[in-house]
Amino acid sequence: MFSFIHTADIHLDSPLRGLSQHDDAPVEQIRGATRHALENLVTLALYREVDFLLIAGDLYDGDWPDYSTGLFFNKQMSRLSDANIPVYLISGNHDAASKITKSLKPPSNVRTLSTKMPETILIDGIPVAIHGQGFANQSVPENLAQEYPAAIPNHFNIGMLHTSLAGNPEHDTYAPCSIRDLTEKGYDYWALGHIHQHAVVHESPHIVYSGNPQGRHIKETGERGCYLIEVDENLTIEEASFEVTDVVRWQSHEIDISDLSDPDAVRESITQGVESALAEANGRLLALRITLFGDSVLHDQLHAELSQWQAECVSIAAHVEDERIWFERLRIKTKPTYDPQELAERDDLTKLVLEALEHFTPAQVPAPVAQLSDKLKSIDSKGLQSILATEDDAQLKEDVTAIVLQSISSSAH
Repeated sequence: MFSFIHTADIHLDSPLRGLSQHDDAPVEQIRGATRHALENLVTLALYREVDFLLIAGDLYDGDWPDYSTGLFFNKQMSRLSDANIPVYLISGNHDAASKITKSLKPPSNVRTLSTKMPETILIDGIPVAIHGQGFANQSVPENLAQEYPAAIPNHFNIGMLHTSLAGNPEHDTYAPCSIRDLTEKGYDYWALGHIHQHAVVHESPHIVYSGNPQGRHIKETGERGCYLIEVDENLTIEEASFEVTDVVRWQSHEIDISDLSDPDAVRESITQGVESALAEANGRLLALRITLFGDSVLHDQLHAELSQWQAECVSIAAHVEDERIWFERLRIKTKPTYDPQELAERDDLTKLVLEALEHFTPAQVPAPVAQLSDKLKSIDSKGLQSILATEDDAQLKEDVTAIVLQSISSSAH
């Protein structure tokens, strides 16, 4: 009977994170990825001849640096307008009304729902009622869903909401609510935004996170896209399919090297990992991180030659497919085959270092560690500086601990 697309968290023209320390990063190609993903989404809507498009918050990443962001969005919406496809959107925490100072009047097919109270829109020609409320301010600690109106009889009712639901450790809490809060409204479909991983949280009624249409950093790995919903004559969801729209695929590949004692065998495993990840990217630019883990006899060597192994991975990726792979980072999470606590018996300084590492924080390298690093020539200072640039605090602590322990062990032998 009718169909629609549900998307959210486009973060159009959002700044990239984690690329500044990489001279070889394809910054321009990745920066344009959110635009290309939106183009793909619009092309999908046109190809499938959907009846309308929903954007459940965070269309923008914040205030525009200039008007090019708004101009690009309007151009894409004009493509939908030419096909008589209306667009309904709500603001989220990143593009809350209080954060956006620049604006351009969108094409007439674009309707932004109120930020003051829940608003209901009836679509001409099809029995659909859309209920939603955008964010007036970035911080929305209250449960907006409680004030949404009851379902309209003989209509397919859709609720649009930018929310963390009951909470998510990787996302800040906004407009918190429970699944029960949503199901009690009697709606047929909840189009949610804010959580960037796509998921069908509940069925009958469908409560769905579309995720973002384009991953923007290494924590947003795997397929990214939107949901295409088809509704039959009985106003029942006939199909809810996830459609891929991303143009850059972020992947994190883990390799267990517990049984490998030869560096060449590690290189071969890395090559296989790169080839596998590239195949999964299905022709897209691949932004790849590889993590080596396991109890390994190569633990000391890997950490002593951290920068070299990073370069080895870059070289392997270039050999596999130079134009389609950007190697983001090598992570070494191996464990030594020796007992680190035995090293504490060496001398008092080593004991102090091990104790300092237990309470290590990213704010500064503990004094005992810095003091010991002056004495240990085996520390790869370039590699150490590289890992200190990371934005991942837990990983930083793990890397610094490993490289310092390796240096202590090497000096003891």
